[in-house]
Amino acid sequence: MLTGLSVVFICGIIMGKIFKTIKLPPLMGMIIAGVIIGPHALNLIDPELISISADLRQLALVIILTRAGLTLEFDDLKIIGRPALMMCFVPACFEILGTIIIAPRIFGISTIEAAVLGSVLAAVSPAVVVPWMIRIIEEGYGQARKVPQLILAGAAADDVFVIVMFTSFTAICAGGGASASSFIQVPVSIILGIAAGGAVGYVITKFFTNFEMRDAIKVVILLSISFGFVFIEDAIENIIPFSGLLAIMSTGMAIMHFNKDLAKMFSGKYNELWVGAEIFLFVLVGAEVEVSYALKAGIGAIMLLVFALMFRMAGVFTCTIKTAFTKKERLFSMLAYTPKATVQAAIGAVPLSMGLQCGQLVLTVAVLAILITAPLGAAAIEHSYKRLLQKD
Repeated sequence: MLTGLSVVFICGIIMGKIFKTIKLPPLMGMIIAGVIIGPHALNLIDPELISISADLRQLALVIILTRAGLTLEFDDLKIIGRPALMMCFVPACFEILGTIIIAPRIFGISTIEAAVLGSVLAAVSPAVVVPWMIRIIEEGYGQARKVPQLILAGAAADDVFVIVMFTSFTAICAGGGASASSFIQVPVSIILGIAAGGAVGYVITKFFTNFEMRDAIKVVILLSISFGFVFIEDAIENIIPFSGLLAIMSTGMAIMHFNKDLAKMFSGKYNELWVGAEIFLFVLVGAEVEVSYALKAGIGAIMLLVFALMFRMAGVFTCTIKTAFTKKERLFSMLAYTPKATVQAAIGAVPLSMGLQCGQLVLTVAVLAILITAPLGAAAIEHSYKRLLQKD
């Protein structure tokens, strides 16, 4: 296990530095490092580490979503208003619809199979998007109309919506059907997650204000609470819909709202934690990728990805209609909402494990989506934000 950890860190750092040197996103190098040393290539990662890779990736997501919450302010979301709410589901709906239209014509699959495929593709990757939006906010770009805050607000809720849709579509495809209650879970899980996170954020802010303790202890407590939200989501998933990830983000937002100095301290500590978590996340995402699946996909899968992303970008554009956004800000928003990685790595193999006829195709396209959109989306953000967003 320890040897596997050292291999992940060393290879991730080296490949990240190499890609940064040649002016490409470091995460691209980390993903490729994972592909190379993963079980489908050189197999240098300990199998025990691979067996808990999902938990380690979730740990990294907890850290980055807490950072996102500590960066967002309620007043900013009030300024954004309607577009922030629409970004939670409209782009994903457009991408699922585009896949339903295009996929049957390319692959000859049924409409419901296309819906399953679309729901796997439709999730944006918070692991790619959130760190960049935090950096852009800290550098002061796009703050007049809160462009990066708009993208941050939608990223986590987008995943909740897509995963619920994926669960419903796979149930229908497997012959079990989906009830109306499964679709009601989307708003309920979002509302409960935000409410729980806001309440807990208020309580722990008051606690940390009234009781002196080391900053490191405060970080441990906040991390433990975040892990608790994930545990609660898993424990009650068949009883009450609840989004642990949104609860984590809204906890950070509540801390930012009630005590900005405390939020600044947490943000600094979480920045340091993210240095190691980022390497874990992207190397282990790469380790899940089996390139042979992507090679089997052919030109048809690439065509599908292009069309699906065009529909997604149209959905983002729709969200910004009747706003004060400039053409450049709209273009940046459309580019920034395209990367895919973590959700596709997590659920891409589920239809195949369920024995669905479209399972192999879904996994192949999911792998290709990670390999293409994660690095290209990150590169698009990195090389466009200074050109498309105004620095205040």
